[in-house]
Amino acid sequence: MKIVKTAIIGTGGIAVAHVQADRSQNGRAQIAAAMDIDESRVNAFCTTHAIPQAYTHLDALLAEQKPELVHICTPPGTHAALSIQCLEAGAWVLCEKPLCGSLAEMDRIEDAERRTGRYCSSVFQWRFGSGVRHLKRLIQSNAMGRPLVGICQTTWYRDHEYYKVPWRGKWNTELGGPTMGLGIHAMDAFLWLLGGWKEVRAMMGTLDRRIEVEDVSMATVRFENGAMGSIVNSCLCPRQESYLRFDFQRSTVELRSLYGYANKDWQYSIPKKSDDAEMLEQWKAIPAEVPSSHGSQVACLLDCMERHERPLVSGPEARKTIEFLTALYKSAVTGQIVTQGSVSKGDPFYQKIHGSAAEKFAN
Repeated sequence: MKIVKTAIIGTGGIAVAHVQADRSQNGRAQIAAAMDIDESRVNAFCTTHAIPQAYTHLDALLAEQKPELVHICTPPGTHAALSIQCLEAGAWVLCEKPLCGSLAEMDRIEDAERRTGRYCSSVFQWRFGSGVRHLKRLIQSNAMGRPLVGICQTTWYRDHEYYKVPWRGKWNTELGGPTMGLGIHAMDAFLWLLGGWKEVRAMMGTLDRRIEVEDVSMATVRFENGAMGSIVNSCLCPRQESYLRFDFQRSTVELRSLYGYANKDWQYSIPKKSDDAEMLEQWKAIPAEVPSSHGSQVACLLDCMERHERPLVSGPEARKTIEFLTALYKSAVTGQIVTQGSVSKGDPFYQKIHGSAAEKFAN
């Protein structure tokens, strides 16, 4: 069994999930060090989690420890630059969402992958749970017929106090509102399940929170397979829920959860007058429980490292979600219908995922 030497960059709340993920791998991942610009915080983090070495400078950590895998858990505005630095130091990367703030930054990450032969994955753990994997197989085999209608809702609640953290609620540091920071997991799974999209119409606003970025966004999507979808992202909803719904020709599939899901959270339904009662039992028989967790994604990533294969949510697959988010923001800001592939170099939304949103919202 190959043991992979890992390091964690950034020691805020989400870093704990990365520690737990590495330590759930039956010894395959060994955390050698953690780094944070706040010395007291990184020292406390390392003491709490029994991590051998604490650093306040990334250069020193990379030079001295030479980790094979780096977990990036810092504020979003730093993700692209740190990912590239770690790739160039010879490490693979697992970066918290959002991976980057534009298609231009995605270009630079992919260029670094080509130069180094290492890969950078975005944290999209919803793709790795048994419920989504099972549904993906059913869709690929056309078991329930064509997908027709989809709903993707991330209706969460983040109060004013939440946005007092200095980097939150700002275009340059958080890179967006609930579209980028909250709904991205459900949207990534939704898009992966339904396949390529053709066009998006969207709107967004800052209705209640005292922040630069949006606190709600809504979009309608037409997919290449003809299906149509509705997407809502919000941080304003006192009763929190994540909800996915897929209506196929022969069945409806629903997921109700919050930050993750288990097999029990999925529901499969058929019309009352249907000959598919026997098939329904097969469709809803999700295999053995695999949680939609960081640990499930890290397990797949370690397998890819051992085989030196591109991980699922790196490169082109990660880019698909970044491109969709770019189109959503462009449509919301400009009022235009945005088609897949239309945001190219020279477009302000290519350089920054929110394009001119900061200027528009300031006015």
